[in-house]
Amino acid sequence: MRKITKVIACMLIPVFLLSSLGVTQAQATIQGPSTHAQSAALIDVTSGRILYSKDGDKELRIASLTKIMTAIVAIEHSKLDDKVKVSPTAFAKEGSSLYLKLGEEMTLENMLYGLMLRSGNDAASAIAEHVGGSEEGFVLLMNKKAEQIGLTHSHFMNPHGLDAEGHYSTANDLARLTAYALHNPVFKRIVATEDKSAPNPNESWEYSWHNKNKMLRMYEGADGVKTGYTKKAFRCLVSSATRNGQQLAAVTLNDGNDWNDHARMLDFGFEYFPLVEVAKQEQPVQNTDVVTGRGFWYPLAKSEEGSLTKKLILHESRAQSETDGKEQSTDPSFGLAGRIDMQLDGKLVGSIPVYRKGSYIPPEPKTEDATLGGIGDVSSWATAWRAVLSHLLSP
Repeated sequence: MRKITKVIACMLIPVFLLSSLGVTQAQATIQGPSTHAQSAALIDVTSGRILYSKDGDKELRIASLTKIMTAIVAIEHSKLDDKVKVSPTAFAKEGSSLYLKLGEEMTLENMLYGLMLRSGNDAASAIAEHVGGSEEGFVLLMNKKAEQIGLTHSHFMNPHGLDAEGHYSTANDLARLTAYALHNPVFKRIVATEDKSAPNPNESWEYSWHNKNKMLRMYEGADGVKTGYTKKAFRCLVSSATRNGQQLAAVTLNDGNDWNDHARMLDFGFEYFPLVEVAKQEQPVQNTDVVTGRGFWYPLAKSEEGSLTKKLILHESRAQSETDGKEQSTDPSFGLAGRIDMQLDGKLVGSIPVYRKGSYIPPEPKTEDATLGGIGDVSSWATAWRAVLSHLLSP
C-alpha cells in the first residue's frame, strides 16, 4: 500500500504557488484606471489574480524593485539572527546606501529593514554575499526562485537593481512576485514598517530609518511594499493595501505620477473586484456524504459571479482499492474524499478538498506559524501536495 504523506490533509492550494493552476487575468469588460506608467499591473494577493494590466508583459528595467526578490530569497535561505558582515565589495556601494562601515556586522533582520525601508545597496550586496557566498551565487538563487514562482519574463543580474544588461522584469511578474512574498509573515511585517531603529556598533547613536514608501502615509490601509529609481529605469513603485480583509498590490514601471496612479489602481480593485465567498468551510455538498475542507474566496466583478462554476471530483479510497477490497484500520487519506475545482469561464482558478462527513479535517498551515523560512515552508508543502494529488486524486 502506498504511503501517503500527512501533508495531503492540508486545505486550499494557493493559486500563485502552483504552476499547474492558471492565474486568471480580469477581462477588459470594466474600464481600468488611467495611469502615466509605461507598464502597470494590479493583483489580488490572496488568489494571485491579476485584476488590471497595462503592457504587463513588457520587459523593462526595474531598479530597486529588485530588492523584493532579494528580501524573500534571503528570508527563505537564512536565519534572521545571522550576523551579516560588510565586505569591501559591499562597502560604499553606489546609489542609495545605509552608509554601513567596512567590516561592520549587523543581524540579517535589521539589514533587511534597511534594505526595504531605505533601499540600501550596501545592504543588498552584504546580504547577497552572506546568503549566496557571493553576489553571483545569490543571483543564481534569485533566478531559481523566479523560475519556481513562474516569472517567465524576468531575469536578475544583481541583488540591488542598479542598471545592468540582462536585468529586467515586467509589471505582471513583479505583481506575482509581490503576492508570493506578501504571504511570508517576515516580509509582510518589514515592508509595512514606517520607522525602524537598529544598533550601531561604531557610534553612540542608533541607525534610524524612515520608509521611503509614501503610500504608507498617503493611502488608507497601505501596508507595503517598495520604491525604485535609476536614471534608466525612472520611477518604479510596488504598493500594497488591505481593506475589508482583501489585500491588493499595484505595480508601475516608469511612472512620473506613481503615488496618485497607485491610489487610483488600488481604489479600482477594491471597488470592482471584491473578494466573494464562493464556498464555506465544512459546508455540506448537496446529494453527497462529503463536506468542504475549507472555504474559498475569489475576487470577482459583479458581472462575473455567474461565470464561476464548481466541479466536484470524488475518488475511491486508496486504502481500500489497493488491498483488493479488504478493510483497513487506517485510511492514509485521512478522510479526504476528493476535491472541488473552481473554474472561471472554463479556466481553473483554484481547488479545495472535500472530506467524508464526520472525518477529521486538519487545519490549514498558517504562514504566521512558519519558521524564519516563512512561505518557503508553505511552498514545500504545496510541492508535496501536487505530488500527492497526482497519485491520490488523479481521475
